[in-house]
Amino acid sequence: MNSNDANSLTIIPGVGKSIAKDLQKIGIKSVLDLKNKNPEKLYQLSNEQAGKTQDRCLLYVFRCAVYYANGGRNLEKLKWWNWKEK
Repeated sequence: MNSNDANSLTIIPGVGKSIAKDLQKIGIKSVLDLKNKNPEKLYQLSNEQAGKTQDRCLLYVFRCAVYYANGGRNLEKLKWWNWKEK
């Protein structure tokens, strides 16, 4: 795993080194790889890769990351906690 790849993912609000590594483990190597992806499917893949159901906060970060990758820049929507189910 190249640390430069993790760094490119960490430009996404809410994505730190740990989540960048989680994304890399499921084949997401760059912001562009997230474009038009289904966050729920990414979360499911990440759970399968981890061998357990991870905290739903990860799903919220994935939703925010896909929004960002698709060009979204609304400041409120760039806060991962605003992607929870209401």
